[in-house]
Amino acid sequence: MKLENQILRDICNQLGIEMVGVCGVEKSEKLKNILKTRALNGYTTGLEEQDLEKRVNPRLIMEDAQSIIVCAFPYYVGDFEGSNLAKYCYGEDYHLVIKKMLADVCDSLSSEISGFKFEIFTDNGPLVDRYLAYMAGIGYYGINNNIITDEYGSYILIGYIVNNFDFEKDKPLDKTCIKCQKCVKHCPGNSILGNYEINPRTCLSYLTQKKGELSSEEENSLKKGKKVFGCDICQEVCPHNKEIPKTKIESFANDLITSLDKDIVDNMSNRKFKRDYGDRAFSWRGKGVIFRNIELMRRK
Repeated sequence: MKLENQILRDICNQLGIEMVGVCGVEKSEKLKNILKTRALNGYTTGLEEQDLEKRVNPRLIMEDAQSIIVCAFPYYVGDFEGSNLAKYCYGEDYHLVIKKMLADVCDSLSSEISGFKFEIFTDNGPLVDRYLAYMAGIGYYGINNNIITDEYGSYILIGYIVNNFDFEKDKPLDKTCIKCQKCVKHCPGNSILGNYEINPRTCLSYLTQKKGELSSEEENSLKKGKKVFGCDICQEVCPHNKEIPKTKIESFANDLITSLDKDIVDNMSNRKFKRDYGDRAFSWRGKGVIFRNIELMRRK
């Protein structure tokens, strides 16, 4: 391992980031073909970056990019009976948490590496973050298309740093999930196709965030999932997520909100909703979508 990579890992570990890897910045034609096929099959939601070149070519983000630092952030804090939110929503908004942690990493690296340039992303950049995590050796793909890690299962969030330093690259792990197909069998939207592909348009996590009216079929899927934002079913049935440790990241473990009550949300103005929940990942779609989903849960 290069000295610089050890310094990177030491910095990350000191800042509470246990999982870190590095991948290259070469344009991936293989990934481009995969994304083209997904688009042709209708396996897109419209929330993705629309420019395909930007999704597969990191140097369109930074012309002199030399490597991508990829970090995984575990968020599992336990199971809560009656929860109607996905587990990643329980703590502080991961966008805020991860961006701050990665900014601290970059501040430390800037003091070690002269002329260090970087761009930070977490679920808001054009690149395919799960692909980056796989290429950086963070984890391996599950049938449900999630990235699975040996220690924390798939209950992780991903952030990455496109930068101009040539860190030594890690290698993808030569392994897959155990292919038990439990995620396929239990998915309420029949979104998991069993071949490492999903149809995101029928995924409950997407449907709980979709604006406008839902079809009767989509409403029925939401009722099965019993969540007003997100979905954890494929992760809850996954054997790789059994007996995993809870996160050590305090922002994910403290001040938890595990459910939203209809009466409380109903009596909130949009402004108060943003004020009370603006630091939570479920707030980005606003009160209207959340309230619609809560109403659906109440219907017989």
